[in-house]
Amino acid sequence: MTDAGAGFGLYIHWPFCLSKCPYCDFNSHVRAKIDADAWQAAMLRELQTLSLRLDTKPKLQSIFFGGGTPSLMPGRIVEALLNEAERIFGFAPDIEITLEANPTSVDAGRFRDYRAAGVNRVSLGVQALNDKDLRALGRLHTVDEAMRAVTLAQATFPRASFDLIYARPGQTKDAWAAELDQALAQGCTHHSLYQLTFEEGTPFYAALQRGTMTETDADTAAELYELTQARMNAAGQPAYEISNHAKPGEESRHNLIYWRYGDYLGIGPGAHGRITAGGKRIATSTIRAPEAWLARVNAEGAGLDRFDEVTTEEQGTEALLMGLRLSEGIDVAPIEQKLHRPLARVSALESQGLVTLTAGRLRATPRGRLVLNAVLKQLAA
Repeated sequence: MTDAGAGFGLYIHWPFCLSKCPYCDFNSHVRAKIDADAWQAAMLRELQTLSLRLDTKPKLQSIFFGGGTPSLMPGRIVEALLNEAERIFGFAPDIEITLEANPTSVDAGRFRDYRAAGVNRVSLGVQALNDKDLRALGRLHTVDEAMRAVTLAQATFPRASFDLIYARPGQTKDAWAAELDQALAQGCTHHSLYQLTFEEGTPFYAALQRGTMTETDADTAAELYELTQARMNAAGQPAYEISNHAKPGEESRHNLIYWRYGDYLGIGPGAHGRITAGGKRIATSTIRAPEAWLARVNAEGAGLDRFDEVTTEEQGTEALLMGLRLSEGIDVAPIEQKLHRPLARVSALESQGLVTLTAGRLRATPRGRLVLNAVLKQLAA
């Protein structure tokens, strides 16, 4: 089911943060001290080891440093990883190399090193544009720091994006509209705009269960979503994916590899991948705990805890779940071929105004995107 035309990417996970945000369920950890030499050696070794498992070594179209907080990485580690990735795979002429960053001054100070290493796109975790909500979200920066970091990122890198979270407790439509306007005024050509979710295992989830926090009700959340679409469409940055908005041509190429179901190699603690090995589609993942991952890499060359074949039917389901998030939709025929059956309830969903099927391509409508999980559940039934 892999789409060779979707490109080939590399994901590198840096698991460390200065503090753990109470809404975050990503694989992130706080450590007082990190042995940078040991981490550089281990990440290089895992990259080398896993690259040997691939059937072919296509040129990289994208590299993404995620986390955690990759902007805590010493610039020399970023440089070493990029140099080794280029040696092993080669880079496409227009390769996109993204690094996630927090907009604190300590992180922003490393921007010049990252640019010199080859990073050409930065994604800033701004998350809110008022200081009270930033504190509530556990962020260590202020709005002023965030805006300075955005300006610095735009001056340092060819491309810059930043994230915001909406449907925060007590957030009004007017307040969110003002934040969107303030964000757009910064001039970035890509924005990731996520609805706050309460993930099991996080302090926010525990507070929700205790009743000390309340979740934005579904009707208000839907109104905020619709407001987001209208504001971003008017600004020339329509949603190309459920939560991601960009000017045409400024989409995240790396994330498009995921959503178009291309191949990508994942290294670092808790990284996932989808690769072609032994003529099969393989799902990979690595040990999440940083110290356990490090020990496994030192002992075996890679910190894998999963290297499993993805069955044909699973490939069809995964491609459906990923691809329908995109505004471009999915080509139905190859997915049905993998599933060995037609997609369920397409006509019914069409009649409800939730999807459209044109020339063999299925897309969620604006209404359908509001309830996409329910739509996908019916299609996959």
